[in-house]
Amino acid sequence: MFRPAALTALALVLVACGGPGKDKGAEATADGQGPTVLTTPNGQGTDSVVPASAPATLLPTADPSLVELYKRLHAAPELSFEEANTSAILATELQGLGFEVTTGLGQDWVVDKSMKDNGRVVDGVGGYGVVGVFRNGNGPTVLIRTDMDALPVPEQTDFPFASKVEATTWTGVESNVMHACGHDVHMTTWVGTARDLIANKKKWKGTLVMIAQPAEEIGLGAEAMLADGLFTRFPKPDYNIALHVSAGAPAGTVEYSTGFALANVDSVDVVVKGVGGHGAYPHTTKDPILVASNIVVALQSLVSRNTDPQDSAVVTVGSFKAGAKHNIIPDDATLLITVRSYDDKTRQMLLDGIKRIAKGEAEAFGAPEPEVTVESDYTPATYNDPDTTARTMKAVGKAIGATNVKQVKPVMGGEDFSQYGRTAEKIPSVIFWLGAVDPAKYADSKNGGASLPSLHSSGFAPDYDPTIATGVEAMSAAAIELFKD
Repeated sequence: MFRPAALTALALVLVACGGPGKDKGAEATADGQGPTVLTTPNGQGTDSVVPASAPATLLPTADPSLVELYKRLHAAPELSFEEANTSAILATELQGLGFEVTTGLGQDWVVDKSMKDNGRVVDGVGGYGVVGVFRNGNGPTVLIRTDMDALPVPEQTDFPFASKVEATTWTGVESNVMHACGHDVHMTTWVGTARDLIANKKKWKGTLVMIAQPAEEIGLGAEAMLADGLFTRFPKPDYNIALHVSAGAPAGTVEYSTGFALANVDSVDVVVKGVGGHGAYPHTTKDPILVASNIVVALQSLVSRNTDPQDSAVVTVGSFKAGAKHNIIPDDATLLITVRSYDDKTRQMLLDGIKRIAKGEAEAFGAPEPEVTVESDYTPATYNDPDTTARTMKAVGKAIGATNVKQVKPVMGGEDFSQYGRTAEKIPSVIFWLGAVDPAKYADSKNGGASLPSLHSSGFAPDYDPTIATGVEAMSAAAIELFKD
């Protein structure tokens, strides 16, 4: 991979148009001393860390074999707990590099889970976790994780290697399948990082643990691997690190958050019960639609009046289902709610509040008590250890240029990478964002052009070559830094 120091034409245009540059009072250096803190026009430092809005160097290119691997993975996506072929590809890559490789991690857990959820073992599902261990003398143990699963999304990109795969989800839904969340980039970068670290093993000492995790998209894969002895059967890590592509940052850049990075994610079902009847005679009924509507409105008070203004929370009713005909008041209505938070106390307050409000609104209308079900499987909040984050991001800044590294606010998305840092061992962990947007498209979107496809979109098409190259540079630098202990 090659990252020359010269500015691209795009970067020069951005400076001329008011992007970060010294003519605008910005002290944007690339001295490798960590993320760049820009100054205001009056020369005073800002409170936040802000890099250039597009990479300040020519974009790197990935090894051609990695690009071919990416295309292969993209064209053949597999759903959660169905990653048989994908895991075999990754295991073979590690074996070729000299790792001790174990496959099928999580199998017993997945079988038990399938029996509980579906009453049977769904055809083709399994625990396809991969663990590779490479011992390189005395030193820390560093775990690097990738996820493998794709999404039930029909692809609508212009890639000549676009997915045409069809499959059935864990819950029995038939759908087209696509790597709409960038896990194909994650895997390719993971392989590239493994190759890079083995090729440069004189630069570090310790034990490298590479894990390929199934079923991140349904929030169960990390739990399955941990339940199968990830931290007991294999060397227990001193650090966990991972990355995730960003659909809102240009290729060639890295973004990160310190402390909370991603949210607790809970799913709650509320079945509101009533007494149905004819729409012309509502007085003879207990209208569950009216009750449910009041519940929807009242739920907003959990954020506006029950959450500390210094904290963050989201309560979103994503589905409201009731009735089948204009003139029939149904017997029940169903609300499907997503609940998101960072702090565990806030999480519990929100869940308790949903139950309280549902019960109270039903009682106010003289309706039966609703059924409130909080799904037991939830995604815990992801916390980036501040010290580990500072160390790794400084190292990444040295590798890809400090102006290409940016601190950002946490997001309300969820990631089960959080599970690896929430065990009894409390292992310091960090996950960072890898910019994946063509810089020209990114700049156009910022200047009023076409909006960028989001993650999970059928049109998500990363600028894969420089993204993969940057990911390998960044992850290798972060790992080598942690091996210095």
